[in-house]
Amino acid sequence: MTTAFDPIVLGGRRLASRVVMAPMTRSRAFGRNAEPTELMATYYAQRATAGLIVTEGIQPSAVGQGYPDTPGLHTSGQVAAWRTVTGAVHREGGVIFAQLMHTGRIGHPSLLPEGLAPVGPSAVAAKGQVFTHEGPKEYVTPKELSEAEIRQTVDDFAAAARRAVEAGFDGVELHGANGYLIHQFLAPNSNRRTDAWGGEAEGRIRFAVEVVTAVAEAIGGHRVGLRISPGNPYNDIAEDNPAEVYEALLERIAGLDLAYLHLLEGPDRDLTNRLRKAWPGTFVLNPFTHPEVTGPEALELIQDGAADMVAYGALFLANPDLPARLAAGGPFNTPDPATFYGGDHRGYTDYPTLTA
Repeated sequence: MTTAFDPIVLGGRRLASRVVMAPMTRSRAFGRNAEPTELMATYYAQRATAGLIVTEGIQPSAVGQGYPDTPGLHTSGQVAAWRTVTGAVHREGGVIFAQLMHTGRIGHPSLLPEGLAPVGPSAVAAKGQVFTHEGPKEYVTPKELSEAEIRQTVDDFAAAARRAVEAGFDGVELHGANGYLIHQFLAPNSNRRTDAWGGEAEGRIRFAVEVVTAVAEAIGGHRVGLRISPGNPYNDIAEDNPAEVYEALLERIAGLDLAYLHLLEGPDRDLTNRLRKAWPGTFVLNPFTHPEVTGPEALELIQDGAADMVAYGALFLANPDLPARLAAGGPFNTPDPATFYGGDHRGYTDYPTLTA
């Protein structure tokens, strides 16, 4: 019987366990250049005993930033700063993937360099507010991406992936979940295009397929993971038939030999099982545990064969040595929802969006 503490080979690397540190936005890249800091190097090195660390969302381009003080991977200075982080993790024996997150219509012009504005598949504003340095602001109507701009955005993801490898990351995770740009193309309420990038499922999955393909070609599929959250309403997303769309997506990318698929699960376990069956490679599950954070009982998902690896969010914030505590059966420090931004199953909780 396979357990969470058995090793697994991921992208050619042997991981010490199947416990994943989930990506969680921290907003600690202070300053105009969106560069990671020594504090971030310490934070990730403290959690290097995870089988795999997936970083907070990193914008692949300047226009991809949707929150204050989030880091980028689109300048040489950012690459150099990230080397401090990856070096610290590797010295502790850890493996770390960079999550590339373009927020699309989620954001505000005040968070972007002068002259830039949020973009999206269609000129449809999300309902809600985003936190900025001046306080909460309503989402604006995004600029609809042209064909040329879509192509450029795909190239931006590929370029950021190459920079991630240059910065010492072991791979990248593409954020196709939580209502950000890739997810916006997948969802019919945010993608109202009538061209080849919208319409029926085949059109709406095209952007995701092309981004994944371009990044896999840039750095090798074995270094690439994809995160999805079918049916997740976070950031004003509505998907009425996620099974059709996501099964079509997985079918199109199955041959790329990716490192893994990372599912941020919703309340529909049947859909999880369908996608698990449809995916031929390593399956990482961030299980739905609302209203609680993911706890030690989630390890049974690996024993049952429901997942190959299990991702923990909030519990990793409160317990930097989480794998050892899980192996020992505790004790666990209790996460405080008011002290983190993101965490487990974002969009299915009522956690406040505060920075910490």
